[in-house]
Amino acid sequence: MSLEHDLESLAIDIAREAGELARTRRDAGVAIAATKTALADIVTEADREVEALIRARLTAARPDDGFLGEETGGDRGASGVTWVVDPIDGTVNYAYGIPSYAVSIAAVRGEPTPGEWEALAGVVYTPVLGEMFHAARGEGAWLGVNRLAVNPEVGGAGALLATGFGYDPATRPGDIELIGRVMPAVPARDLRRGGSAASDLAYVAAGRLDGYFERGLAPWDLAAGSLLVTEAGGRFGRAQPDGGWREPLVVAATPAIFDRLAEAAGLGS
Repeated sequence: MSLEHDLESLAIDIAREAGELARTRRDAGVAIAATKTALADIVTEADREVEALIRARLTAARPDDGFLGEETGGDRGASGVTWVVDPIDGTVNYAYGIPSYAVSIAAVRGEPTPGEWEALAGVVYTPVLGEMFHAARGEGAWLGVNRLAVNPEVGGAGALLATGFGYDPATRPGDIELIGRVMPAVPARDLRRGGSAASDLAYVAAGRLDGYFERGLAPWDLAAGSLLVTEAGGRFGRAQPDGGWREPLVVAATPAIFDRLAEAAGLGS
């Protein structure tokens, strides 16, 4: 059995336990613990508790690995493997009782920085729906026991896309301008705004979306989902976009529209 498969299996087990904890805490009611980068960007007590559980389980199973989590930051390990974790991706949805949130766990090798790491395994688990999206490098992407594949082509009505907005109000005019540029250029039949980047990437892998784009994602937002996309036959890009935007832009899509989407979004090389 490969290292990648072992890491994937461990991530599945821990994500399921972490997701159950998150769901249980949400059913009991959540408390807002703090703000992050902006007043609208919140962290709940459940975020911290779920990340603590994930970190404890990973440390017990693989004590020499590194860790990079949204709530508790990072520590270098000795093994060369780092776990990149978002305990509850879609915290605002979670706080408001919207069931679109996910546990995202990925194992990477090398520098724990997007574009520099080699993704080995990734899991995106949606506790309310009970859907376990998982992938290991070179072994495909799966939803449970069903292998995933991106949509091979887009129908005449256009592509179904998804995006997200940053929490800083100063960035929103640029987000809206980007949507106005992308929609007719791809072209798009409609746009979704789900509130969980990890779920959006998993949905591209599953063929539920044709493409996804968003500016300003953190490493833990995309680590697992980007592997799902590429292992399902899709394409993923992250770079500083043309036009002087302050934060990198992510584009993920079926190959049928990736180049058009990336060009319309102004994705630089």
